[in-house]
Amino acid sequence: MECRNHEILETVSERPLKVAGRHRILIVDGEPHIRRVVRTTLVTQGYEVREARTGDQALDHLRSDKFDLVLLEINLPDRSGLDVCREVRAGFDVVVMVLTSRGDETDKVTALDAGADDYVTKPFSASELSARVRAHLRRYAAAAGANDDLFLSDDLLIDFAERTVTREEKKMRLSPKQWQALRYLLSNRGKTVSHYTLLRTIWGPDRTEETTLLRAVIAQIRKKLEPSPKQPRYIATIPWVGYRFNQTGEMR
Repeated sequence: MECRNHEILETVSERPLKVAGRHRILIVDGEPHIRRVVRTTLVTQGYEVREARTGDQALDHLRSDKFDLVLLEINLPDRSGLDVCREVRAGFDVVVMVLTSRGDETDKVTALDAGADDYVTKPFSASELSARVRAHLRRYAAAAGANDDLFLSDDLLIDFAERTVTREEKKMRLSPKQWQALRYLLSNRGKTVSHYTLLRTIWGPDRTEETTLLRAVIAQIRKKLEPSPKQPRYIATIPWVGYRFNQTGEMR
């Protein structure tokens, strides 16, 4: 992992956005030197940081404390980080960024399918990691502070306050990125939203070419919203352009 002192110092002046209290981040990695370097980078930024060496330790931390973001390595000593990610997504409302040395596109999609909000491929610089963390926390805070409307149709309830989707009496949670994508499409329902606009809005200007991120997130949203995900009723694909949330319900 590339990390130099001058890179850490470059980001000292850019403080986290949380004013009333510091954002809390959990680092999950089996390699002590990786945890140490990542911890130094984040503590320098003003974040409160905890560490876990294994997946089980990470889940214990999450059960006993509240975190805003988890940095999760895929290869852990005790179990697959992807399995840990699925458990985190099922039980906790937290941003999950997967750390991996794998560059294969299939691994990235698998991580997103497991519920990750983003991935960072090793080696990465301290400045890149800081920028990614800061952007995710900013967007997560903005989404959490949004209004408390409901979207209703004959077979679907989207609760903006609880950040849940209920279909056929089954309530499901969305990951922060899934929620942000759904909220943006809903706020522009009836209109086509381009891939570029969604990627820039949800992941930032440095990710506007990574349509893999968007396809994986939309696929996960459809699994929760649509009676038949392969024949979507709510989120339509506009080939080569983007997506559109069809007006098949009402806001209250």
